[in-house]
Amino acid sequence: MAIKTVDEYRDRISKLKPRLFIGGKRIEKLADHPITKGVVEATAKVYELTLDPQYDDIMTATSHLTGDTISRSLHIHQSTQDIVKRLEMARLSSQKLGTCNYRCPGNEMLPGLAATTWEIDKDTGTEYYKRFTEYLKYAQREDLVVSGSVTDTKGDRSKRPLDQDPDSYVHVVEKKSDGIIVSGAKQHATGAYAADESLILPGLSCRKGEGDYALAFAIPNGAEGITYIGQYNSYSVEREHTDDRRYIGNPIYGQRETCLIVFDRVFVPWERVFMCGEIEYTQSFIARFAKTHRMNCGGACKVGFMDLIIGATQIIAEYHGLSKASHIANKITRMIQLSNTSLACAIAAAHMGKEEPVGSGVFMPDEATSNLAKLNTNEGFWELLSLAGDIAGGIAVTMPSELELENPEIGGYISKYLKSAASAKKRMRMVKFLQNWVAGLHGVGTYQGAGPSQNQILTLYRITDLEEKKKMAEELAYMYN
Repeated sequence: MAIKTVDEYRDRISKLKPRLFIGGKRIEKLADHPITKGVVEATAKVYELTLDPQYDDIMTATSHLTGDTISRSLHIHQSTQDIVKRLEMARLSSQKLGTCNYRCPGNEMLPGLAATTWEIDKDTGTEYYKRFTEYLKYAQREDLVVSGSVTDTKGDRSKRPLDQDPDSYVHVVEKKSDGIIVSGAKQHATGAYAADESLILPGLSCRKGEGDYALAFAIPNGAEGITYIGQYNSYSVEREHTDDRRYIGNPIYGQRETCLIVFDRVFVPWERVFMCGEIEYTQSFIARFAKTHRMNCGGACKVGFMDLIIGATQIIAEYHGLSKASHIANKITRMIQLSNTSLACAIAAAHMGKEEPVGSGVFMPDEATSNLAKLNTNEGFWELLSLAGDIAGGIAVTMPSELELENPEIGGYISKYLKSAASAKKRMRMVKFLQNWVAGLHGVGTYQGAGPSQNQILTLYRITDLEEKKKMAEELAYMYN
């Protein structure tokens, strides 16, 4: 069985030496730093879930390459049932972590890489699919954490790559007999500095003359020339300066940690290059990744978060003695409706999936319903957060620290005045957990992950056969002359 234990993962991660900066400081030990340790703990939990017999059907799969039992995080969909199980894995991971599982972006690039490299080789006689297959065998055998990034920094978005600083998009700067040299940067890279590998896909549909930007490759953590610059915000400061993590909203697994990955003349050997110059296939790469990511990010991952928010909101309503009030029940029911609508679209996308391209053996979710899952979530998640904040009340943002309970001068006041139908400690702990959502980073993060609403709107309009719908209307409207 090609699945590593939690201890094996921790040992491996302890040896990683990425050039990483957060908050203006160089970070040396990922498992010890108060910000980065959340990424390590979350990833370790996924390894734990993978080895838990009760989740075996969800978290593991059989490799179509070797026949070994592997993590589903490294599996290529071979059927619509595989897509359903991937969806279930995303939701379960979110329910158990309350943050990113950090193997999601890379996992959702793998089917697109398999399908598109197969297609390029079939059409042009290249060897990208063979390279990718060998790489995937390696990743499966070692049970690697594979992150992934698509989004370039883009610079002036009114300009194409060739009309501005070329490093605004990751690109080839030199081709050699044994590989390529790349420069540029990718942003919003989820957990990349704590992953074994990162997959890099093209960030735009390339045009004639932009072949240097039609680029897909894999790179190991800490390769020479790579610098990781982590996100930093008020929640980062809180984690840095709180010795006792019990008083943080998601104490073990933290917030979703991302970074900017800078490529400064990074060497990539040819065996790890899966596209280099084939501009006509960049749109396929992007679309195949996008519909897989939108199904899971919108209709499963965020639904797992919604499950947690709904549960916490119901608890707060009970603590406040309001759970039987009709307006509270109506609001929570609306939250359930929003969550289940996104989930329903994702389930439909999985069941309506099909082999793409035909002959590749790779199955992809349905594009329309996967985009609908994400579009519904973009709008519904904000509404759900507002309802949760409304029910929690002002205390969600005005509450003192739970540390005050241990202050002998004022602890009695806190215990007396912040108790409700539950003790002050229980109430404050759940309010802090909910604050992580309603006053945190997840609203904007939901828009950003897998693309903003406009992307899904454009996709839905582009793929819909409006001529066929017009024909149906005309057939009925003009039946009688």
